[in-house]
Amino acid sequence: MGIAERKEREKREMRELIIRTAMNLFVERGYEKTSMRAIAGAIDYSPATIYLYFKDKDEIFFAIQTKAFSHLFATMQPLLQIQNPMERLKTLGRVYVKFAMDHPQYYDVMFIMDSPMNAETNQEKWEIGKQAHSFLENTVQQCLDEGYLEGNAEKIAFLMWSMVHGMASLLIRNRLKMYDCEVWGDYQDLMNASMDVMYKALEIKKE
Repeated sequence: MGIAERKEREKREMRELIIRTAMNLFVERGYEKTSMRAIAGAIDYSPATIYLYFKDKDEIFFAIQTKAFSHLFATMQPLLQIQNPMERLKTLGRVYVKFAMDHPQYYDVMFIMDSPMNAETNQEKWEIGKQAHSFLENTVQQCLDEGYLEGNAEKIAFLMWSMVHGMASLLIRNRLKMYDCEVWGDYQDLMNASMDVMYKALEIKKE
């Protein structure tokens, strides 16, 4: 490996280290209570070093969100192999909740934590986030086209996202302890039963 390649690799590794460290601090302390100095101190570097990679903590926050949405979108891609759009839609909800359970810190930064006041607003930069939502909306539209559902794709997609987001948020914040696992089996059973109720309410019985 040449000097230039090694330096480029070191830059990538440093950038990833900053992102991981910042994500941990954002989740533990909150965005407002996390400073660039705190991020630098956590990895034993000077704040000046952090500024070589990110102009401010807003940019770090956006980088974490971009990484998280990219990961979520990647987990959705295998579902394209499911030809029946209604089955794909049902599986998508479960994959979404599993993503939140497997990556609670990502999910926290993506959907639960307050966004910074000066967060990136450029629509082009949010393309990866829109791709994840479009995957859901396009699947709903296919269900409409093939007669499994009726209504407006955007509104149905919002309804479904709101429900699975609520489940995911309750699960990763441990807010379901009121439910008796001896009755439900486990939280996975509770989630599946709830989702089945929603899908049955929306789905048209095909002759």
